[in-house]
Amino acid sequence: MDLQGIVSELKSERDRIDRAIAALGGPALVAIGKAAPVRRGRRRMTAAGRKRISEAMKRRWAAVRRSGTVSVSASAVPKKKRGGLTPAGRRKLSEMMKKRWAARRKKGS
Repeated sequence: MDLQGIVSELKSERDRIDRAIAALGGPALVAIGKAAPVRRGRRRMTAAGRKRISEAMKRRWAAVRRSGTVSVSASAVPKKKRGGLTPAGRRKLSEMMKKRWAARRKKGS
């Protein structure tokens, strides 16, 4: 037997099996490569569903803003100054250190 004969015999066997399955009430098997791909449509949200989600997010962000845990925008957050004390803070720190040194000198003598 040649290759073409083997292929035709296998196809006829496949058709016989498909008919037997269909007779038993099961779904017919589709030949490989002949079935159209199953295309599922995109899931679409209804307008009411979008509105519900939108309102829930607005309520959530309003609560976050009220609690003060998250800032709304980067421009609303004041930038921290680095590496410097205010003059009042420097004076206060100096006075505290002078008191501490005086207490140590007093304790040591």
